[in-house]
Amino acid sequence: MDDKLLKKRIIKNIKVDTKKCAGCRACEMACSAFHAVPKYSSVNSGRSRIMVLIDEVRDMFVPIRAGEYTEAECNGRNTYIIDGKEYNECTFCPASCPSRDAFRDPDSGLPLKCDMCEDDPPVEKPMCVEACTFGALTYEEREVWEEVESAKHGEMEIGLKAMIKKHGLKKVMDTVARVSKS
Repeated sequence: MDDKLLKKRIIKNIKVDTKKCAGCRACEMACSAFHAVPKYSSVNSGRSRIMVLIDEVRDMFVPIRAGEYTEAECNGRNTYIIDGKEYNECTFCPASCPSRDAFRDPDSGLPLKCDMCEDDPPVEKPMCVEACTFGALTYEEREVWEEVESAKHGEMEIGLKAMIKKHGLKKVMDTVARVSKS
């Protein structure tokens, strides 16, 4: 019989409404200032974990956040035509990869990834959302419950037998008794 435990996890997300984005790039500046060393000591959009792409044909701005780094380039090089404007797969991709310089630290070349402005003490919401006066970026958190498998009885038994064999039954029992009092 497998025992399952439930564990609560918080999922953080930034929603983008391109209809509200004015292309002001305040999100880029706030992000780069937050991640400057020391914090807020400089502004360099090259260090930002968000960048605003511009579609001049449709007069539309698209904020993209930095995602995971990938060591491999994409296999496909598909081209998409949207309202007469040509885009390739890289256009809206959040990854940092060998085929482009997006989301890389300008000095070290190391890939950047959005960390939702994790800090100690925690900030209420990421700096890009805080700086977005047009409401194009909104922050949300939601709780999800996930099943986590507990140790199986057989695995525990094998582990206990191994500890008893190595340390002796008395020592294991004494340790269990001491730990259970805490």
